[in-house]
Amino acid sequence: MSQETILQVNNLKKHFDLGKGRILKAVDGVTFDVKRGETFGLVGESGCGKSTSGRTIMGLYDRTEGEVLFEGKDIHKLSEKEKFSFYRNMQMIFQDPYASLNPRSTVAEIISEPMIVHGLFKTKKERMERVYDLLEEVGLNRDHATRYPHEFSGGQRQRIGIARALALNPDFIIADEPISALDVSVQAQVVNLLEKLQEEKGLTYLFIAHDLSMVQHISDRIGVMYLGHLVELTTSDRLYDNPKHPYTQALLSAIPIPDPDIEEQRERTILEGELPSPIDPPSGCVFRTRCPMAMEACATTKPVWQEIEKDHHVACHLFNEDIDKPHDVREKLQQS
Repeated sequence: MSQETILQVNNLKKHFDLGKGRILKAVDGVTFDVKRGETFGLVGESGCGKSTSGRTIMGLYDRTEGEVLFEGKDIHKLSEKEKFSFYRNMQMIFQDPYASLNPRSTVAEIISEPMIVHGLFKTKKERMERVYDLLEEVGLNRDHATRYPHEFSGGQRQRIGIARALALNPDFIIADEPISALDVSVQAQVVNLLEKLQEEKGLTYLFIAHDLSMVQHISDRIGVMYLGHLVELTTSDRLYDNPKHPYTQALLSAIPIPDPDIEEQRERTILEGELPSPIDPPSGCVFRTRCPMAMEACATTKPVWQEIEKDHHVACHLFNEDIDKPHDVREKLQQS
């Protein structure tokens, strides 16, 4: 029995007009879905468009093109009244836990504000009981309710942000690099907390990050982004065991292995050149200027998003049977 789809993103584009005819194509035709109860990881280098995708899905940015369907309804076509109800079911955890919390508000005021806005509890006493429950759920205690954000560590502030996201009992949470601003020792604690809350509450996550090793730990499926495009999408295990796209292979080869003997002997895929500008992306395949497998067709034709095996999608000419591949490229493919 297949899982129900809670979020469907179809050909989503978000372009920013910089003036003087310059257009920054932050997200340029992304398509994926998220199943209810799963964690969908969205990964890639800084500047690839993953956070912009999350904010556009959330409705914080207006889309340029495409559609975002949440439980069958297009988010960007909702009326203001419908959006008000919608935001009870979809919430966001932001990257910087300090910048996303009002420094002039106490923890209780920060967490209870969504409840007041949506009129969930009639009395302050009821709201405070809910605040205390949420603090305990995220590993804090009720004494923290009267303190201010600056009195906490980064990990504790992110727990407060998680408690705020849970205040309205949402079904779906977009976690926009929720651990990147935290110490390594704290990152695993926050990820474990998110997994615990998901199991207890049946939450669905869109987990945005650039740390591939952490994404593997928490995600059921993973989409890999490069310069505003999805280049590969499959299950977490398959992506790490058998990556197909050269960019995915390069990202995974950069993850250190904790065994010095294996680390010393393994081959790495080194990407040459700088990440192109989304203002003037390369023609054809946007990855071709850094790809060790680039062919003539890559410069002229945009690769097709295709399913090369069950539940494994790739946008790459290497897997297009209609493209004639040079001898050296065929040899590299056989070796890989």
